[in-house]
Amino acid sequence: MFTGIIKTIGTITSIEQKNGGFLFVIKNPEIAMQVQLGSSVCVSGVCLTVASLTQELMTFSVMIETVKKTTLGNKKIGDTVNIEPSLRLGDEMGGHIVFGHVDCTTTVASIEPDGDSTILMFQISKDVAAYIVPQGTISIDGVSLTIARVSQDTFGVSLVEYTLKHTTLFELKVGDCVNIEGDMLAKYVARAIALQK
Repeated sequence: MFTGIIKTIGTITSIEQKNGGFLFVIKNPEIAMQVQLGSSVCVSGVCLTVASLTQELMTFSVMIETVKKTTLGNKKIGDTVNIEPSLRLGDEMGGHIVFGHVDCTTTVASIEPDGDSTILMFQISKDVAAYIVPQGTISIDGVSLTIARVSQDTFGVSLVEYTLKHTTLFELKVGDCVNIEGDMLAKYVARAIALQK
């Protein structure tokens, strides 16, 4: 489990196709020193397992299905990714519970300045439409965010300057693709309602 509070960014140094999947090597000395072989790490919203490790580099084995379903399939060497190690007992729960199980990807519809903040609007995918409610929580590329606006086809989140500076969200442009994970509590509620029909 993760919190969606991103404290550091990693850089992809290598992508290699191997054994029917891919090996992603990500450079981030801070996190590499914290984790162990087999540790779970959230990489731009995708829960991955550390397959090998040095003082600066973490290697992750990624299945083809994961590459197809997430934005990892669009990544190139030199791209940056949000990095969060798994939640430990006693850690501050500053965001919401994020599992790193991506529901779908969607695209940036617009980027609007809003005083000291920035509003990012995204297309609503049918895969997560039931979980998108005003003031609800959502994970976008692994970042825990509060839904600020909802329309028929789009939803928006408001980003303060700190979040923009400390995550990869500042790099987004209209049309860019992001990983989306709906709130797990909302999923259980939606499932319970569906079963009662």
